[in-house]
Amino acid sequence: MTKLSVNINKIATIRNARGGNIPDLIKAARLCEDFGAEGITLHPRPDERHVRYQDVRDIKKVIKTELNIEGYPSERFLSLIEEVKPEQVTLVPDGPDALTSNSGWNTIEHRNYLSDIVDRINKVCRVSIFVDPIPEMIIGAKECGAQRVELYTESYAKNYPIHKKRAIYPFIIAAQTAQECLLGLNAGHDLSLENLEYFQKKIPNLLEVSIGHALISDSLYYGLENTIQLYKRLLN
Repeated sequence: MTKLSVNINKIATIRNARGGNIPDLIKAARLCEDFGAEGITLHPRPDERHVRYQDVRDIKKVIKTELNIEGYPSERFLSLIEEVKPEQVTLVPDGPDALTSNSGWNTIEHRNYLSDIVDRINKVCRVSIFVDPIPEMIIGAKECGAQRVELYTESYAKNYPIHKKRAIYPFIIAAQTAQECLLGLNAGHDLSLENLEYFQKKIPNLLEVSIGHALISDSLYYGLENTIQLYKRLLN
């Protein structure tokens, strides 16, 4: 079974557009769980343009499933992790000015840096490193001490409508590499109702997908409860 972790950053973006607390992010996190999500993903950025650091603290207190916190490992981010103690941290290489995640880590070039960061977070929780579907980067993540990798799936989503077999091929190889390295496997970025089922069927040992933008957008049409169930049916 592949778990669905719902990224609720986009709900925070709507809230922040008007100020106040509508929509209520804590209520949204609880409802996602009630409707079947097996985890909640939050990605607090330095400018707090969507999820705020205080949101992370507040949501950790109320949810019952796994909390996955994504982010660049600045000192402020690491201090938050040590305070909140989530079940999983996903390290992403996007800087403060990035609109959204746009690449995986070069785990070879940044091995020493990542090893120190992973060693620090491992004292608190499980670590996943966000990587492109390149075997060398996955092997590098293992050497950095991570327990999982999250495959950056934008290229799959972009190329799926053109030629889905070609689009999925690098991810099959990546998944095999992760299995050989005894790494847990997550995936995320631009997975949707259109492309998720094929991805899940073709990728062995996929433990978790983190989906935000597409799922929250779909919920505007179908409702949050129905949308989460639609995604879960594709995964199971």
